Amino acid sequence: MPQFRPSILALALAAAGIGASVAPWQLHAAEADTPETDPPAEQVAEPATEQAGYDEEEIERIEVTGYSRSLIDSLDAKRYGDTVSEQLSADDLGALPDVSMADALTRLPGISAVRTGGQAAEINIRGMSGGFVFSTLNGREQVSTSGSRSIEFDQYPSELITSAAVYKSPKASLIEGGVAGTVELATASPLAADKTHNFVANVRGMYNDRADEVEGADEFGSRLSFSYQGKFLDETLGLALGYARLDQPSVATQFIGLHYNDSKDVDGLADDMDGPEENPGNEYISEGFEIQHLGGVETRNGYMGAIEWAPNDRFVLKADAFLSRFDSEAFARGYRVKLGGPNVAVSNPVLDGNAVIGGNFTRTSNSYTRVEIVNDDNRDFDEVDSYGINADWQVTDNLTVNADVSFSSAKSDFRNGLLWANVAEDATVANPVFDQNVSINYLLNGLNLPDVGFSQADAFSDINRVMVSKYGIYPYVNEDEVTAYRLDFNYALDNDFLSSVEFGVRYSDREYSNDRSVFEYGNDGAFSTTEPPLRLTEDMVNVVDWKGDFGYFPSYLAIDLNKALDAWFPGGVPQPVQTWGNADGVLDSQGYTTNYSWSVLQSGEVYEKILAAYLMLNIDAEIGSVPVTGNIGIRAVETDQSATLLENVGGDPALGAQFIVDEIGIVNGLYAPTIKGEKYTDYLPSLNLNFRITDDSQIRFAAARVMSRPPINRLAGDASASVNDDGEINGSSTNNPFLKPFYADQYDISYEYYLPDGAIVAALFYKNIDSFIDTIAIENFDFKGNGFNVPDFIVDPVSGEQVETTNGTYTTAVNNAEGGYIRGLELAYTQVFTGLPGAWSGFGLNASYSYTESEVESQTDLGGESIPQALPGLSENVATATLFYSYAGFDARVSARYRDDFVSEQVAVNEQVVNFDGETVVDFQTSYQINDHFGVLFQVNNLTDEPTQSYFGNESRTGTLQYFGREYFLGVTYAL
Repeated sequence: MPQFRPSILALALAAAGIGASVAPWQLHAAEADTPETDPPAEQVAEPATEQAGYDEEEIERIEVTGYSRSLIDSLDAKRYGDTVSEQLSADDLGALPDVSMADALTRLPGISAVRTGGQAAEINIRGMSGGFVFSTLNGREQVSTSGSRSIEFDQYPSELITSAAVYKSPKASLIEGGVAGTVELATASPLAADKTHNFVANVRGMYNDRADEVEGADEFGSRLSFSYQGKFLDETLGLALGYARLDQPSVATQFIGLHYNDSKDVDGLADDMDGPEENPGNEYISEGFEIQHLGGVETRNGYMGAIEWAPNDRFVLKADAFLSRFDSEAFARGYRVKLGGPNVAVSNPVLDGNAVIGGNFTRTSNSYTRVEIVNDDNRDFDEVDSYGINADWQVTDNLTVNADVSFSSAKSDFRNGLLWANVAEDATVANPVFDQNVSINYLLNGLNLPDVGFSQADAFSDINRVMVSKYGIYPYVNEDEVTAYRLDFNYALDNDFLSSVEFGVRYSDREYSNDRSVFEYGNDGAFSTTEPPLRLTEDMVNVVDWKGDFGYFPSYLAIDLNKALDAWFPGGVPQPVQTWGNADGVLDSQGYTTNYSWSVLQSGEVYEKILAAYLMLNIDAEIGSVPVTGNIGIRAVETDQSATLLENVGGDPALGAQFIVDEIGIVNGLYAPTIKGEKYTDYLPSLNLNFRITDDSQIRFAAARVMSRPPINRLAGDASASVNDDGEINGSSTNNPFLKPFYADQYDISYEYYLPDGAIVAALFYKNIDSFIDTIAIENFDFKGNGFNVPDFIVDPVSGEQVETTNGTYTTAVNNAEGGYIRGLELAYTQVFTGLPGAWSGFGLNASYSYTESEVESQTDLGGESIPQALPGLSENVATATLFYSYAGFDARVSARYRDDFVSEQVAVNEQVVNFDGETVVDFQTSYQINDHFGVLFQVNNLTDEPTQSYFGNESRTGTLQYFGREYFLGVTYAL
């Protein structure tokens, strides 16, 4: 009798607790149905029931589903894929248990997540942040609601995704854009479904165990999904439909330390030269801190549809659509503490090096020391749409043509409403006075909550002391859309070395826009006489007590935003507008007295047109007795990028100045509208080789030149230049439409050993990155040579003589930050303990570990002195482990995700990049399949209530301490 190698399908059989005999050819047949390519022909045996002694009627047909099937499909896709990749799949549409694809992807080796509000959103790959990750859906580029290129994967319900692949090494046919890697999500292909008709429904209730600590927060939520796949007309027409709804409470209690942006001599040692370079002898002082309750509701509705037509075995036409609507309405209540800057009186200071981490701060006439009672209201309405039509035609036995047309769009409408309240000496009098008697005592405790004391503590909850002093609305709307056309050819070769040649072309047209606007009324640092504060009434407020770990902080007034605004603005709150504002103190029709030109200058469009072509040779050869597969190719990419901007030309019509009228009628004639940008071409070679050493083991090698374009919002044009009275030209830009991509040369080598019931994988990788974006000051900058409309001379206002202009300093974002290497090791192990008897054979383990290091550093001064900081997104150690058990319809698993310290943006604070402490997030799930149709499920996310903790440079300078709570799910599943 022939000897057959056991298949990794044994992994599924053991995980399902099945002990029945299975014919060897059944195992190999299961291997052949892999998502990528079929296994080598020599590994597949023909049925030989008589020879093997099997009776066909006695063979037990086994269908493996659930987590075990997902592991099998993932290992097979990885094994037979032609690049270094990680795979994630669901046996059925709606079977992935994770809340979003962000959670699901973090199960893969070398991938970690940044939690926002307790939920995974952005992912990091091999120590690189989301901006270096390129993402596609069904092979098509996706745009993002983030306002950059970083995809927010929490927008994608896991119930509507059937598979995900993370390509860590590229090939020429893949769309360029991922220095860290490319994430490919896929929705259902109905004609590929196993069943003729398949319907799955999931209903789950949800509970957050910290919601009772937040006044007004919802404790309960729900998760609901339906999906259907069907085949009609003799399986020539397929239809897939899916809907997923998530309605979950958003809950957190947080302390946020603010950066050290001031300095003062607090210890009386003025000759101490260890202080700030600009003020030797001084110590660094934090701007302050915030203590807040966060609550609200996040609602996500996801829709998926696909129709597929295959009139014959040579032609397939498919149209698909994916839509996501993610709405978040949240409040933040508590207090914002302003320590007061260099003019504050400080006694009993506590120092960490030359930074103040504690002491008694007392308001002086020149300081801004105060405690603001905050009642913020944030609304974020996000929309993601993706549409595509794909035709695949096998023209001849050798030639296949694939054509694809797609459209992807994203819109984020974020509205930040801030309500400030301050303490009055007496709010009941006709002309209340701002209370100047402010003393704040605090001591940071590293990654634990601080000790605090306030002289006004009793007043925070006193309706006769607290008055609303300012309200502001700051909308930020960004839209991003891309239309793409793609044509690919594959020609099979009868060659001992090459199996086929692939070539193709892709064109995309992308447009990004952002719009800023503003409305402000009142004063957050005092009481305005022209915009007087609001006296609160009993029906507008509720006294809030802190609970749990925060229970020792003083109570405060939670203010009903709508009631307060109705009383303050009886005619309705004026809508925010895009306006120049007034710098001269003259009131406009909406009460603006401030310069709001940023709302105009930071609004604009970015255009990006890309034409790419590639040629790739697919390898299928033998070197000696070793089979070798893979590909070698090159991708040529031409990029044409530009952005709108307003240049300050001093109102000179000869330089293009125009009278620009804002939304409330204010006219500004200083600026010239223009469009600037750059065009460049890149060539990206790639090589992927897979050496099959034995039937069970293989070695992969990959090398490539890769690129990631700058964040789309960093290409926006907000540049300006002005000429001073001496004729010197100076300018600045937060962004830069001339930014080039990040480039890297990368190399991968991995060893994969496939066990009868699992796999062991070890990989090494190395990336050499050319440069990063940094903001620098360029002296003697050639303004005219770089396209700025600047005059050759000015007229001296005193003498009336002409003064020739000279080039000064231009501060801008550039690609000249020093690059460097990123290198690391990845290990992965999957095992089902099939050697155990009976029900014990249902145990299994899926684990991975990655180590990443980099010489790339940036400088940060948020903690005071300038110190080096690691590459954002890089954790040296990342590990995942899932212990699972399946037997007789019962399934249980516990999963842990660990990452050590890393750098990222601080929670809820823009542009404050801080160090985050390591974290371990543990999830648990158990289910029982009652019969062929019904199952019940219980799930706990964040089982250990892991907080998010960050710091400025070292742990004694506290950044974020945010606590989210555990989420419990209880639900039922119905399948037909």
